Amino acid sequence: MPKSLKNMQKSNFNIVIAGVGGQGVITLTQIIAEAALLEGKDVRASELHGLSQRGGSVETHLRMGKKVYSPLVVAADLILSLEITEGLRKMQYASAKTTFLINRHSISYQAGLSEKEISKKINLIKEKKYLVPASKICQKQLGKEVLSGVYLLSFAVHKGLIPLKPESVLKTIENMPEKYIDINKKAFSLAKDFKA
Repeated sequence: MPKSLKNMQKSNFNIVIAGVGGQGVITLTQIIAEAALLEGKDVRASELHGLSQRGGSVETHLRMGKKVYSPLVVAADLILSLEITEGLRKMQYASAKTTFLINRHSISYQAGLSEKEISKKINLIKEKKYLVPASKICQKQLGKEVLSGVYLLSFAVHKGLIPLKPESVLKTIENMPEKYIDINKKAFSLAKDFKA
């Protein structure tokens, strides 16, 4: 087990997940929560802002550990964003220990900055960031951008950015409706060897 994962398991782990409606933010939060429960962790999750309608800003908080009393995150260990502008909007949850994992994807109808400008702004306070073209990869390889959340989760698990085991996430994916299982497992396996 990587040293970073051992350190994460000593205290609660706090995640902010961001995106827009239709990207699967709520589903991704459920997958993470169920995988954490399988590993015997206490879990609390909450949809904090926005509506999970197509195009609306969506933000969820998830905390896991030995004992969690509140779902609300003050300082995130991981900010996982399915849309690049939404990732920048979650800077208020960043601290010295925060890692940003951001889908290099912009929703065209959202007024925002270029990827270069966003990366520069994140660099002002954070060096631990990963900009991954998850939507592009999932569209090209699997024909569905919406799988980018599972792809990013796989990246986080395999890089030791989140204290979950791959087998726990895969077991959770197997609990999905049957028609979604295979394609989500493919998305999960695609990210295993991605170099960022």
